[in-house]
Amino acid sequence: MKDLFDKIYKDKGPLGKWAAHAEGYFVFPKLEGEISNRMKFQGKDVITWSINDYLGLANHPEVRKVDAEAAAEYGSAYPMGARMMSGHTNLHEQLQNELAAFVKKEAAYLLNFGYQGMVSTIDALVAKDDIIVYDVDAHACIIDGVRLHMGKRFTYKHNDVDSLEKNLERATKMAEQTGGGILVISEGVFGMRGEQGRLKEIVALKKKFKFRLFVDDAHGFGTLGATGAGAGEEQGVQDDIDVYFATFAKSMASTGAFIAGDQEIIDYLKYNLRSQMFAKSLQMQLVKGALKRLDMLRTMPELKENLWKIVNALQSGLKDRGFDIGTTQSCVTPVYLKGSIPEAMALVKDLRENYGIFCSIVVYPVIPKGLILLRMIPTATHTLEDVRETLDAFDAIRDRLQNGTYKRLSAAVMSAMGE
Repeated sequence: MKDLFDKIYKDKGPLGKWAAHAEGYFVFPKLEGEISNRMKFQGKDVITWSINDYLGLANHPEVRKVDAEAAAEYGSAYPMGARMMSGHTNLHEQLQNELAAFVKKEAAYLLNFGYQGMVSTIDALVAKDDIIVYDVDAHACIIDGVRLHMGKRFTYKHNDVDSLEKNLERATKMAEQTGGGILVISEGVFGMRGEQGRLKEIVALKKKFKFRLFVDDAHGFGTLGATGAGAGEEQGVQDDIDVYFATFAKSMASTGAFIAGDQEIIDYLKYNLRSQMFAKSLQMQLVKGALKRLDMLRTMPELKENLWKIVNALQSGLKDRGFDIGTTQSCVTPVYLKGSIPEAMALVKDLRENYGIFCSIVVYPVIPKGLILLRMIPTATHTLEDVRETLDAFDAIRDRLQNGTYKRLSAAVMSAMGE
């Protein structure tokens, strides 16, 4: 019999094998200073395109004031206990009611964390006789939630409505045999590519198939739609989303999340969400801070307007210079280049050290081999000067990638790894 840890010693995984060269710089980097468009990385000033602070609320003086006052009033412990036992307050209810109204749903329920809440919501919505149909490029939290499902599940090709329809046909036949129902899961905005989920087309399939729709709108909430209510509002189908999910970790620049839907659905979920029933309530300073942030989303449309001014300048500038940014329909701005993982490491180091640009790097196995994805998150705190400097830097690193400079620089990395 093997030692359980044999695999750990022998195979660090596709990303783990790079740890000795990557950790602390390419992965687990340490940005310092106030959350902003410009921060410090290893003592150097950099333009930061890796912070999900879409609306620039993280260091807004009004937000910091409310956060500080709430922490002074309540500390970091209150309320103690799970919501069902001793952790429920009027302010939790107020925040839920205001969130429900903002996303145009009857009711909402707070979640301590987005990832945890998504996993638990999927688990609560389906039983072993039910079938899940979900986008193959769904976020890891959705995939982990689906893994808990004891019944059948099917993936459809990314944003491919024909593929979804074929899988709904399969799911329908199976549900007729099991006596169960069907749950379709999509993202409002896919956080890696920036594409909006094809919610309007998915909803149209309800005329042909019987299913419920669950949408993870982490990147759409606060950034899309006339009022900021997200991808469903943007596409005119918010009413047809049966369970709506969003996190506070993006536009709200905080911790926590929520689900929203019809009152009866939310009442059911709040009595069956294991991650909330058996976990401490969301702390009061986070609740009061979220109330302030939500009020700013409602009353300060200039926040979203400033965000989109930067998004449009960055994305149009990249396209004008011939960069491949895929088919993004959101603030998420991917830049696709061709190269190996060692070349990607050399490229990003050059970008950070010599051009003062910090953005996230994504390589295999998250994307196919031979591709490099530089993922950029514009925010309302960025400036047009930030955009100009970044575009010039991207011109330079593309030239160096194409003329083989990074291939030569990466040879030392490959040699050190014995490859």
